[in-house]
Amino acid sequence: MSGDGRESESGEEEVRGARRIPGPRGAADDLDLESVPLPPLPPPGGNAFDGTVPEQAGAAEGQATPDDAPEPSDADTPEPLMASAAPILPHRVLKALLGAWALSVCSAEETAAVEDHLTECAPCADEALRLRDAVGLLHTDGSLDLDPTLRTRVIDGCLGRRPARIPVPEWAAPYDAETARLDALLRDIGDSEWHAPVRLRWFEEEHAVGRRTTVAGVIGHLLAVDGLLSAALGLDDPLGGGEVPLDPTERTETYWSADGPPPTRAVREPWRAQSHELIRTASFAGRNVAETSVSYGAFALPLQDALLERAFECWVHGGDIADAVDYPYQDPSAAHLHRMIDLAARMLPAALAKRRRAGLAAPAKDLVTAGAPGRSLHLEIEGHGGGDWYIALDSPAAVGSPERAVAQVALDGVELCRLVAGHISPVEAAAGQEGDREAIRDVLFATASLSRL
Repeated sequence: MSGDGRESESGEEEVRGARRIPGPRGAADDLDLESVPLPPLPPPGGNAFDGTVPEQAGAAEGQATPDDAPEPSDADTPEPLMASAAPILPHRVLKALLGAWALSVCSAEETAAVEDHLTECAPCADEALRLRDAVGLLHTDGSLDLDPTLRTRVIDGCLGRRPARIPVPEWAAPYDAETARLDALLRDIGDSEWHAPVRLRWFEEEHAVGRRTTVAGVIGHLLAVDGLLSAALGLDDPLGGGEVPLDPTERTETYWSADGPPPTRAVREPWRAQSHELIRTASFAGRNVAETSVSYGAFALPLQDALLERAFECWVHGGDIADAVDYPYQDPSAAHLHRMIDLAARMLPAALAKRRRAGLAAPAKDLVTAGAPGRSLHLEIEGHGGGDWYIALDSPAAVGSPERAVAQVALDGVELCRLVAGHISPVEAAAGQEGDREAIRDVLFATASLSRL
Protein backbone atom coordinates (compact mmCIF):
# COMPACT_ATOMS: atom_id res chain seq x y z
CA MET A 1 0.00 0.00 0.00
CA SER A 2 1.39 3.39 -0.94
CA GLY A 3 1.66 6.25 1.46
CA ASP A 4 -1.46 8.00 0.08
CA GLY A 5 -3.78 5.14 1.04
CA ARG A 6 -4.00 3.52 -2.46
CA GLU A 7 -3.17 -0.05 -3.29
CA SER A 8 0.34 -0.66 -4.64
CA GLU A 9 0.73 -1.75 -8.26
CA SER A 10 2.74 -4.85 -7.28
CA GLY A 11 -0.36 -6.24 -5.56
CA GLU A 12 1.46 -6.78 -2.25
CA GLU A 13 -1.44 -5.75 -0.06
CA GLU A 14 -0.85 -8.00 2.88
CA VAL A 15 1.51 -7.17 5.71
CA ARG A 16 3.17 -10.06 7.37
CA GLY A 17 1.58 -11.08 10.60
CA ALA A 18 -1.78 -9.37 9.90
CA ARG A 19 -4.99 -11.19 10.65
CA ARG A 20 -7.20 -11.75 7.65
CA ILE A 21 -10.93 -10.93 7.67
CA PRO A 22 -12.65 -14.17 6.66
CA GLY A 23 -14.95 -14.15 3.67
CA PRO A 24 -18.55 -15.37 3.78
CA ARG A 25 -18.88 -19.00 4.76
CA GLY A 26 -21.07 -21.50 2.96
CA ALA A 27 -23.76 -23.54 4.61
CA ALA A 28 -22.69 -26.50 6.71
CA ASP A 29 -24.20 -28.94 4.22
CA ASP A 30 -22.08 -27.47 1.41
CA LEU A 31 -18.79 -27.61 3.30
CA ASP A 32 -16.18 -30.09 2.00
CA LEU A 33 -14.59 -31.19 5.23
CA GLU A 34 -11.72 -32.95 3.42
CA SER A 35 -10.57 -29.66 1.92
CA VAL A 36 -10.45 -27.83 5.27
CA PRO A 37 -6.83 -27.56 6.51
CA LEU A 38 -6.30 -28.89 9.98
CA PRO A 39 -4.62 -26.72 12.61
CA PRO A 40 -0.94 -27.52 13.33
CA LEU A 41 -0.33 -29.98 16.14
CA PRO A 42 1.91 -29.08 19.07
CA PRO A 43 5.42 -30.64 18.98
CA PRO A 44 5.77 -34.04 20.68
CA GLY A 45 6.33 -33.77 24.38
CA GLY A 46 5.47 -30.13 24.42
CA ASN A 47 3.36 -28.41 26.99
CA ALA A 48 -0.42 -28.28 26.70
CA PHE A 49 -1.88 -25.52 24.58
CA ASP A 50 -1.90 -22.35 26.66
CA GLY A 51 -4.33 -20.25 24.55
CA THR A 52 -1.72 -18.26 22.52
CA VAL A 53 -0.82 -19.12 18.97
CA PRO A 54 2.80 -18.29 18.07
CA GLU A 55 3.32 -16.38 14.86
CA GLN A 56 4.48 -18.83 12.19
CA ALA A 57 6.69 -16.50 10.28
CA GLY A 58 9.02 -19.17 8.94
CA ALA A 59 6.51 -20.70 6.54
CA ALA A 60 5.50 -17.31 5.29
CA GLU A 61 9.09 -16.47 4.40
CA GLY A 62 9.87 -19.76 2.60
CA GLN A 63 11.80 -21.27 5.52
CA ALA A 64 11.51 -24.77 6.89
CA THR A 65 8.03 -26.07 7.58
CA PRO A 66 7.01 -27.56 10.96
CA ASP A 67 7.67 -31.11 9.59
CA ASP A 68 11.40 -30.63 8.88
CA ALA A 69 12.19 -27.81 11.33
CA PRO A 70 14.09 -28.56 14.57
CA GLU A 71 12.05 -28.64 17.72
CA PRO A 72 11.81 -25.15 19.10
CA SER A 73 13.32 -24.43 22.44
CA ASP A 74 11.80 -22.18 25.07
CA ALA A 75 14.18 -19.42 23.98
CA ASP A 76 12.96 -19.62 20.35
CA THR A 77 9.24 -19.43 21.21
CA PRO A 78 7.93 -16.04 19.99
CA GLU A 79 6.04 -13.72 22.31
CA PRO A 80 2.23 -14.08 22.09
CA LEU A 81 0.31 -11.34 20.26
CA MET A 82 -1.20 -8.69 22.51
CA ALA A 83 -5.02 -8.79 22.36
CA SER A 84 -5.25 -5.00 22.54
CA ALA A 85 -2.98 -4.33 19.57
CA ALA A 86 -4.86 -3.17 16.47
CA PRO A 87 -4.41 -5.48 13.47
CA ILE A 88 -2.74 -4.05 10.39
CA LEU A 89 -5.24 -4.32 7.53
CA PRO A 90 -5.01 -3.18 3.91
CA HIS A 91 -6.78 -0.09 2.70
CA ARG A 92 -9.49 -1.91 0.74
CA VAL A 93 -10.40 -4.01 3.78
CA LEU A 94 -10.54 -0.99 6.05
CA LYS A 95 -12.72 0.86 3.55
CA ALA A 96 -15.08 -2.11 3.41
CA LEU A 97 -15.37 -2.02 7.20
CA LEU A 98 -16.54 1.61 7.34
CA GLY A 99 -20.23 0.69 7.14
CA ALA A 100 -19.94 -1.84 9.94
CA TRP A 101 -17.91 0.67 11.98
CA ALA A 102 -20.61 3.33 11.53
CA LEU A 103 -23.20 0.85 12.82
CA SER A 104 -20.92 -0.05 15.79
CA VAL A 105 -20.86 -3.75 14.90
CA CYS A 106 -17.10 -4.16 14.39
CA SER A 107 -15.00 -6.17 16.80
CA ALA A 108 -12.74 -4.29 19.19
CA GLU A 109 -9.66 -5.02 17.03
CA GLU A 110 -11.40 -3.96 13.81
CA THR A 111 -12.68 -0.77 15.47
CA ALA A 112 -9.18 0.13 16.62
CA ALA A 113 -7.77 -0.55 13.15
CA VAL A 114 -10.44 1.54 11.40
CA GLU A 115 -10.08 4.47 13.78
CA ASP A 116 -6.27 4.44 13.43
CA HIS A 117 -6.73 4.43 9.65
CA LEU A 118 -9.17 7.38 9.75
CA THR A 119 -6.47 9.58 11.28
CA GLU A 120 -4.29 9.00 8.21
CA CYS A 121 -6.71 8.67 5.27
CA ALA A 122 -8.80 11.77 4.50
CA PRO A 123 -11.12 10.11 1.88
CA CYS A 124 -12.05 7.34 4.32
CA ALA A 125 -12.55 9.88 7.11
CA ASP A 126 -15.02 11.83 4.95
CA GLU A 127 -16.84 8.65 4.02
CA ALA A 128 -17.00 7.56 7.67
CA LEU A 129 -18.51 10.91 8.63
CA ARG A 130 -21.22 10.59 5.98
CA LEU A 131 -22.03 7.06 7.09
CA ARG A 132 -22.29 8.09 10.74
CA ASP A 133 -24.70 10.91 9.77
CA ALA A 134 -26.79 8.42 7.78
CA VAL A 135 -26.92 6.03 10.73
CA GLY A 136 -28.18 8.88 12.92
CA LEU A 137 -31.22 9.19 10.65
CA LEU A 138 -32.13 5.57 11.37
CA HIS A 139 -32.60 6.30 15.08
CA THR A 140 -34.84 9.39 15.02
CA ASP A 141 -37.09 10.05 18.00
CA GLY A 142 -39.46 12.25 16.02
CA SER A 143 -43.23 11.74 16.00
CA LEU A 144 -44.60 9.34 13.42
CA ASP A 145 -47.94 11.20 13.26
CA LEU A 146 -48.63 12.73 9.87
CA ASP A 147 -48.62 16.47 9.45
CA PRO A 148 -52.28 17.54 9.84
CA THR A 149 -51.91 19.81 6.81
CA LEU A 150 -50.66 16.95 4.61
CA ARG A 151 -54.10 16.08 3.25
CA THR A 152 -54.84 19.69 2.30
CA ARG A 153 -51.45 20.14 0.62
CA VAL A 154 -51.80 16.90 -1.36
CA ILE A 155 -55.31 17.78 -2.52
CA ASP A 156 -54.27 21.33 -3.43
CA GLY A 157 -51.37 19.93 -5.43
CA CYS A 158 -53.61 17.47 -7.26
CA LEU A 159 -56.28 20.07 -7.99
CA GLY A 160 -53.61 22.49 -9.16
CA ARG A 161 -52.56 20.01 -11.83
CA ARG A 162 -56.08 18.88 -12.73
CA PRO A 163 -58.92 21.02 -11.31
CA ALA A 164 -62.12 19.24 -10.36
CA ARG A 165 -64.84 19.48 -12.98
CA ILE A 166 -67.36 20.34 -10.25
CA PRO A 167 -65.38 21.82 -7.34
CA VAL A 168 -66.55 22.02 -3.74
CA PRO A 169 -68.00 25.53 -3.15
CA GLU A 170 -65.78 27.83 -1.15
CA TRP A 171 -68.43 28.20 1.56
CA ALA A 172 -68.56 24.40 2.00
CA ALA A 173 -64.77 23.97 2.23
CA PRO A 174 -64.54 24.44 6.05
CA TYR A 175 -67.12 21.68 6.61
CA ASP A 176 -65.32 19.41 4.17
CA ALA A 177 -61.99 20.01 5.93
CA GLU A 178 -63.24 19.58 9.50
CA THR A 179 -65.21 16.40 8.82
CA ALA A 180 -62.15 14.93 7.12
CA ARG A 181 -59.90 15.82 10.07
CA LEU A 182 -62.32 14.32 12.58
CA ASP A 183 -62.68 11.19 10.45
CA ALA A 184 -58.89 10.80 10.44
CA LEU A 185 -58.90 10.92 14.26
CA LEU A 186 -61.70 8.33 14.45
CA ARG A 187 -59.85 6.05 12.06
CA ASP A 188 -56.81 6.01 14.34
CA ILE A 189 -58.46 5.25 17.69
CA GLY A 190 -58.99 1.71 18.96
CA ASP A 191 -62.28 -0.09 19.54
CA SER A 192 -62.16 0.38 23.31
CA GLU A 193 -61.64 4.15 22.95
CA TRP A 194 -65.07 4.54 21.39
CA HIS A 195 -66.40 4.00 24.93
CA ALA A 196 -64.07 6.65 26.45
CA PRO A 197 -66.07 9.18 28.52
CA VAL A 198 -66.48 12.66 27.02
CA ARG A 199 -67.98 15.66 28.82
CA LEU A 200 -69.82 18.10 26.56
CA ARG A 201 -69.93 21.66 27.93
CA TRP A 202 -71.97 24.75 27.11
CA PHE A 203 -73.65 27.80 28.73
CA GLU A 204 -77.31 28.26 29.60
CA GLU A 205 -78.29 31.78 30.72
CA GLU A 206 -75.58 32.66 33.27
CA HIS A 207 -74.22 29.22 34.14
CA ALA A 208 -72.01 26.56 32.61
CA VAL A 209 -73.67 23.16 32.17
CA GLY A 210 -72.46 19.83 30.88
CA ARG A 211 -73.47 16.37 29.79
CA ARG A 212 -71.50 13.14 29.92
CA THR A 213 -71.45 10.77 26.97
CA THR A 214 -68.94 8.67 25.04
CA VAL A 215 -66.90 9.15 21.88
CA ALA A 216 -69.56 7.20 19.98
CA GLY A 217 -72.24 9.37 21.60
CA VAL A 218 -70.54 12.55 20.33
CA ILE A 219 -70.53 11.24 16.75
CA GLY A 220 -74.19 10.29 17.16
CA HIS A 221 -74.88 13.88 18.27
CA LEU A 222 -73.15 15.25 15.15
CA LEU A 223 -75.06 12.79 12.97
CA ALA A 224 -78.42 13.84 14.45
CA VAL A 225 -77.86 17.60 14.10
CA ASP A 226 -76.34 17.32 10.61
CA GLY A 227 -79.65 15.71 9.68
CA LEU A 228 -81.22 19.21 9.75
CA LEU A 229 -79.11 20.09 6.70
CA SER A 230 -79.94 16.78 5.03
CA ALA A 231 -83.66 17.45 5.45
CA ALA A 232 -83.28 20.97 4.01
CA LEU A 233 -81.63 19.49 0.89
CA GLY A 234 -84.23 16.73 0.48
CA LEU A 235 -81.92 13.95 1.71
CA ASP A 236 -82.71 11.24 4.23
CA ASP A 237 -82.95 12.32 7.87
CA PRO A 238 -81.04 9.93 10.19
CA LEU A 239 -83.92 10.21 12.70
CA GLY A 240 -86.31 8.80 10.13
CA GLY A 241 -89.55 10.17 8.77
CA GLY A 242 -92.56 11.50 10.62
CA GLU A 243 -92.57 14.15 13.29
CA VAL A 244 -88.98 14.82 14.34
CA PRO A 245 -87.82 17.78 16.46
CA LEU A 246 -85.88 20.65 14.92
CA ASP A 247 -84.12 21.83 18.08
CA PRO A 248 -80.55 20.40 18.07
CA THR A 249 -80.69 19.41 21.75
CA GLU A 250 -84.02 17.63 21.35
CA ARG A 251 -82.81 15.83 18.23
CA THR A 252 -79.76 14.58 20.10
CA GLU A 253 -81.80 13.39 23.08
CA THR A 254 -84.20 11.63 20.70
CA TYR A 255 -81.32 9.86 18.94
CA TRP A 256 -79.67 8.82 22.20
CA SER A 257 -82.88 7.60 23.82
CA ALA A 258 -84.05 5.68 20.74
CA ASP A 259 -80.89 3.69 20.03
CA GLY A 260 -78.85 4.15 23.18
CA PRO A 261 -75.12 4.88 22.91
CA PRO A 262 -74.05 3.82 19.41
CA PRO A 263 -72.00 0.60 19.48
CA THR A 264 -68.30 1.24 18.98
CA ARG A 265 -67.43 2.06 15.38
CA ALA A 266 -70.91 1.44 13.96
CA VAL A 267 -71.84 5.14 14.02
CA ARG A 268 -68.79 6.32 12.10
CA GLU A 269 -69.86 5.06 8.67
CA PRO A 270 -73.36 6.63 8.60
CA TRP A 271 -71.98 9.94 9.92
CA ARG A 272 -69.21 10.05 7.30
CA ALA A 273 -71.56 8.94 4.51
CA GLN A 274 -73.98 11.71 5.47
CA SER A 275 -71.23 14.37 5.44
CA HIS A 276 -70.05 13.18 2.02
CA GLU A 277 -73.62 13.34 0.71
CA LEU A 278 -74.08 16.88 2.03
CA ILE A 279 -70.90 18.10 0.34
CA ARG A 280 -71.69 16.31 -2.91
CA THR A 281 -75.25 17.67 -3.04
CA ALA A 282 -74.14 21.22 -2.26
CA SER A 283 -71.49 21.00 -4.99
CA PHE A 284 -73.85 19.75 -7.71
CA ALA A 285 -76.78 22.00 -6.79
CA GLY A 286 -75.14 25.25 -7.95
CA ARG A 287 -75.04 28.74 -6.47
CA ASN A 288 -78.70 29.13 -5.52
CA VAL A 289 -78.52 26.36 -2.93
CA ALA A 290 -76.27 28.49 -0.70
CA GLU A 291 -79.29 30.55 0.42
CA THR A 292 -81.50 27.54 1.20
CA SER A 293 -82.95 28.06 4.68
CA VAL A 294 -82.05 25.50 7.35
CA SER A 295 -84.36 25.62 10.38
CA TYR A 296 -82.95 24.99 13.86
CA GLY A 297 -86.34 25.41 15.51
CA ALA A 298 -85.84 28.71 17.33
CA PHE A 299 -83.87 30.25 14.46
CA ALA A 300 -82.81 29.55 10.88
CA LEU A 301 -79.61 29.94 8.89
CA PRO A 302 -78.88 29.91 5.16
CA LEU A 303 -77.18 26.68 4.07
CA GLN A 304 -73.79 28.34 3.61
CA ASP A 305 -73.84 29.57 7.23
CA ALA A 306 -75.31 26.28 8.48
CA LEU A 307 -72.41 24.34 6.95
CA LEU A 308 -69.99 26.79 8.54
CA GLU A 309 -71.72 26.33 11.92
CA ARG A 310 -71.49 22.54 11.51
CA ALA A 311 -67.78 22.86 10.66
CA PHE A 312 -67.29 24.83 13.88
CA GLU A 313 -69.10 22.21 15.98
CA CYS A 314 -67.21 19.40 14.26
CA TRP A 315 -63.90 21.04 15.21
CA VAL A 316 -65.01 21.71 18.80
CA HIS A 317 -66.25 18.17 19.38
CA GLY A 318 -63.20 16.79 17.61
CA GLY A 319 -61.16 18.54 20.27
CA ASP A 320 -63.41 17.05 22.99
CA ILE A 321 -62.79 13.56 21.59
CA ALA A 322 -59.06 14.17 21.22
CA ASP A 323 -58.83 15.24 24.87
CA ALA A 324 -60.70 12.10 25.94
CA VAL A 325 -58.37 9.72 24.07
CA ASP A 326 -55.19 11.80 24.54
CA TYR A 327 -54.71 12.52 20.82
CA PRO A 328 -53.10 15.62 19.27
CA TYR A 329 -55.59 17.82 17.42
CA GLN A 330 -54.84 21.05 15.58
CA ASP A 331 -56.88 24.21 15.11
CA PRO A 332 -58.51 24.94 11.73
CA SER A 333 -56.64 26.84 9.07
CA ALA A 334 -56.51 30.62 9.47
CA ALA A 335 -58.91 31.20 6.55
CA HIS A 336 -61.51 28.77 7.90
CA LEU A 337 -61.16 30.06 11.46
CA HIS A 338 -61.69 33.63 10.22
CA ARG A 339 -64.96 32.59 8.58
CA MET A 340 -66.13 30.89 11.81
CA ILE A 341 -65.36 34.03 13.83
CA ASP A 342 -67.20 36.16 11.28
CA LEU A 343 -70.31 33.97 11.62
CA ALA A 344 -70.24 34.34 15.43
CA ALA A 345 -69.83 38.15 15.12
CA ARG A 346 -72.83 38.32 12.77
CA MET A 347 -74.96 36.30 15.19
CA LEU A 348 -74.07 38.37 18.26
CA PRO A 349 -76.56 41.28 17.80
CA ALA A 350 -79.50 38.84 17.68
CA ALA A 351 -78.14 36.90 20.68
CA LEU A 352 -77.75 40.17 22.60
CA ALA A 353 -81.34 41.19 21.79
CA LYS A 354 -82.63 37.78 22.94
CA ARG A 355 -80.86 38.14 26.28
CA ARG A 356 -82.25 41.67 26.64
CA ARG A 357 -85.80 40.38 26.13
CA ALA A 358 -85.15 37.76 28.84
CA GLY A 359 -83.94 40.45 31.23
CA LEU A 360 -80.34 39.17 31.19
CA ALA A 361 -78.78 42.23 29.49
CA ALA A 362 -79.00 45.99 29.97
CA PRO A 363 -81.77 47.79 28.07
CA ALA A 364 -81.04 49.53 24.78
CA LYS A 365 -79.74 53.09 25.18
CA ASP A 366 -79.86 54.57 21.69
CA LEU A 367 -82.27 52.99 19.21
CA VAL A 368 -81.78 53.94 15.56
CA THR A 369 -83.59 53.13 12.33
CA ALA A 370 -82.83 49.87 10.57
CA GLY A 371 -79.57 50.03 8.62
CA ALA A 372 -78.29 53.12 10.43
CA PRO A 373 -75.04 53.15 12.44
CA GLY A 374 -75.64 52.53 16.15
CA ARG A 375 -73.66 52.17 19.35
CA SER A 376 -71.05 49.53 18.78
CA LEU A 377 -68.40 47.41 20.45
CA HIS A 378 -65.08 46.98 18.68
CA LEU A 379 -64.19 43.26 18.75
CA GLU A 380 -60.48 42.97 17.96
CA ILE A 381 -59.40 39.39 17.26
CA GLU A 382 -55.68 38.76 17.40
CA GLY A 383 -53.52 35.94 16.12
CA HIS A 384 -54.83 32.98 14.13
CA GLY A 385 -57.79 34.01 11.93
CA GLY A 386 -57.83 37.52 13.37
CA GLY A 387 -59.53 40.71 12.24
CA ASP A 388 -61.80 43.55 13.42
CA TRP A 389 -65.57 43.43 13.87
CA TYR A 390 -68.02 46.07 15.14
CA ILE A 391 -71.00 44.65 17.06
CA ALA A 392 -74.23 46.65 17.16
CA LEU A 393 -75.31 46.93 20.80
CA ASP A 394 -78.88 48.29 20.80
CA SER A 395 -80.68 46.61 17.89
CA PRO A 396 -79.98 43.68 15.51
CA ALA A 397 -81.15 45.94 12.65
CA ALA A 398 -78.50 48.58 13.38
CA VAL A 399 -75.10 48.58 11.73
CA GLY A 400 -71.88 48.39 13.70
CA SER A 401 -69.74 51.47 13.19
CA PRO A 402 -66.18 52.44 14.18
CA GLU A 403 -67.34 56.02 14.67
CA ARG A 404 -69.92 55.00 17.28
CA ALA A 405 -67.78 52.45 19.16
CA VAL A 406 -68.17 52.85 22.93
CA ALA A 407 -66.04 49.88 24.02
CA GLN A 408 -63.30 47.57 22.79
CA VAL A 409 -62.50 43.94 23.58
CA ALA A 410 -59.29 42.22 22.45
CA LEU A 411 -59.32 38.43 22.20
CA ASP A 412 -57.27 35.66 20.66
CA GLY A 413 -59.13 33.94 17.82
CA VAL A 414 -59.05 30.46 19.34
CA GLU A 415 -60.06 31.85 22.75
CA LEU A 416 -63.09 33.56 21.22
CA CYS A 417 -64.12 30.25 19.65
CA ARG A 418 -63.73 28.50 23.00
CA LEU A 419 -66.03 31.14 24.49
CA VAL A 420 -68.55 30.62 21.67
CA ALA A 421 -68.40 26.87 22.36
CA GLY A 422 -68.99 27.39 26.09
CA HIS A 423 -65.63 25.92 27.06
CA ILE A 424 -64.51 28.98 29.05
CA SER A 425 -66.49 31.47 31.11
CA PRO A 426 -67.07 35.07 29.95
CA VAL A 427 -65.29 36.56 32.96
CA GLU A 428 -61.98 34.92 32.03
CA ALA A 429 -62.12 35.29 28.26
CA ALA A 430 -61.06 38.83 27.38
CA ALA A 431 -57.37 39.61 27.16
CA GLY A 432 -58.00 43.38 26.95
CA GLN A 433 -61.06 45.53 27.72
CA GLU A 434 -61.61 49.26 27.35
CA GLY A 435 -64.66 51.52 27.48
CA ASP A 436 -68.25 50.86 28.57
CA ARG A 437 -68.01 48.00 31.11
CA GLU A 438 -71.71 47.18 30.86
CA ALA A 439 -71.54 46.81 27.08
CA ILE A 440 -68.44 44.60 27.39
CA ARG A 441 -70.13 42.29 29.89
CA ASP A 442 -73.30 42.01 27.79
CA VAL A 443 -71.37 41.11 24.64
CA LEU A 444 -69.17 38.50 26.39
CA PHE A 445 -72.18 36.76 27.96
CA ALA A 446 -74.07 36.94 24.66
CA THR A 447 -71.07 35.26 23.00
CA ALA A 448 -71.18 32.42 25.55
CA SER A 449 -74.95 32.08 25.00
CA LEU A 450 -74.29 31.03 21.38
CA SER A 451 -73.12 27.66 22.74
CA ARG A 452 -75.43 24.66 23.10
CA LEU A 453 -75.32 20.90 23.29
